Amino acid sequence: MSDAKKYGRFRTILILGAPGSGKGTQGKVLGSIPRFHHLACGDVFRSLDTRTALGQEFVRYASKGQLMPDDLTVQLWGANVHHRVESRIFKPDIDFLVLDGIPRNVMQAKLLEEDVEVIKLFHLSCPNREELARRLRKRALKDNRFDDASDAVIQERFRTYEQETKPILDYYAGDKVVDIDASQSPAKVLYDMLGEIMKLDAWKEVERMRV
Repeated sequence: MSDAKKYGRFRTILILGAPGSGKGTQGKVLGSIPRFHHLACGDVFRSLDTRTALGQEFVRYASKGQLMPDDLTVQLWGANVHHRVESRIFKPDIDFLVLDGIPRNVMQAKLLEEDVEVIKLFHLSCPNREELARRLRKRALKDNRFDDASDAVIQERFRTYEQETKPILDYYAGDKVVDIDASQSPAKVLYDMLGEIMKLDAWKEVERMRV
């Protein structure tokens, strides 16, 4: 029996935003709160067992500097989530899944539909690209990734986001999508997100369980 059939689709909070908007930071903080389980796409690849068939496929693409195809990316994600459910790290009957970095495009969003029910999408919006570029340069220098601090790399990341990832907002268009001002302090961004989450019927249901 698959996890989706056993528990229903995972109740999911999706965090979307341009590079530098702070989605990874917010995902980690939200995931540290009981009843939220954070899973970033980077975590999936970092924990990958390269001895498995899927792991070997990842190595094959990574060794050529290529991105994994959407279907394989989602398969890797599914295997990682299944492991977390089996080990009770993620308890889908009482936990909300918090995703950032996946889906990366509309095709991945469609492939995830079988397992994922997006109950809220937070769009961390910051039209000031100069501010986002400043954050990216600061982070790259802090992490000693000097190549990532170049304007050319940063602008390419913005272009990729606009072309491939931002259309996800239209895919989930409706009252599921909430714009959050990402130019605010991280604490205020989190405050705004939690305020929206506590309005959800799914959250009120979990609150009544007192788990």
